Amino acid sequence: MRPPAAPQGRRAAAEPYSCPRVTVAVPNALASLRSRLARLGDLGRKRSPILRRVPRLQVLIEWAARIGYGARGFVYLSVGLLVLLAAMDIIGDAVGTKGALTWLASQTLGRLWALLIGLGLAAFVMWRVLQSVFDADHEGTSWHGLGTRMSQLFSAFSYAALAVAAFGLLAGAPDDPATDGVVRSREVASTVLDLPFGRWLLICGGLAIGAIGVSNIVKAVREDFTEYLACSARLCRRVVPLARVGHVARGLAYLPLAALVVLAGVHARASEVTSFGAALDAVERQPAGPWLLAATALGFVAFGSFSFIEARFRRIRPPRDLKPLP
Repeated sequence: MRPPAAPQGRRAAAEPYSCPRVTVAVPNALASLRSRLARLGDLGRKRSPILRRVPRLQVLIEWAARIGYGARGFVYLSVGLLVLLAAMDIIGDAVGTKGALTWLASQTLGRLWALLIGLGLAAFVMWRVLQSVFDADHEGTSWHGLGTRMSQLFSAFSYAALAVAAFGLLAGAPDDPATDGVVRSREVASTVLDLPFGRWLLICGGLAIGAIGVSNIVKAVREDFTEYLACSARLCRRVVPLARVGHVARGLAYLPLAALVVLAGVHARASEVTSFGAALDAVERQPAGPWLLAATALGFVAFGSFSFIEARFRRIRPPRDLKPLP
């Protein structure tokens, strides 16, 4: 059972951060490697005054996780603002997360932005691995806990791909990000269709994208986001609506792309596959589309804002001990 997320009462102050001792069962080789690195670290601290000033591994992991949440927030805040500008016809096409990274890379000091965001997302991937594999959030091995940890593992893969995309922009941004995203998506779809049972694989891929969207909506309705925050009860009540709105918007944004991928599999035509941003553009062309796109954009802004809240108040409890499996 997790400790209370925030102190109760009208005058409740911020709860002091606590980091309980966590023991995780892992393969012998990993536990042995961790022990050797820990001994090397202790030896280095004894011999070097400089190393003695370096924070402990648990503190470094906490810092990296908070930087990762901040990087995620920056990406989604950028996506939301760009989609909002597209809905208002101030800029051209709507963009997804990779499109937002490409837009940032094309601005002044763009490569520096790409490097910093890539490093931040890489730190977030590390934290997602600790959450999913080592159960840093104490989700346990119940069906709900395993489902949560599995979604965190999928999240690690998706943000790893986004981090790789950010580092790839260090070589230069494409001239037309929207077209480049569509071309890449269709190349992947064409490769999948060439495989045995390619149509069914593409359909399953579209259904998986749709499942991600639906799971975000379900999470927005059922999740108690306050249990992950170490802040006052009053602040928790104010920021949780940002999380709910943000997850609903992110979930709904996946559904048009999922539908297009499924139809591409049904018709066995890679040309029907598109990118995340192009799928949002398709929504804009529907009746009341600009309003729907603007609402989605505000949802992305809410999700990015809540990520900044998590960067400050999220409970970060990295595992301290790795116990060999029997």
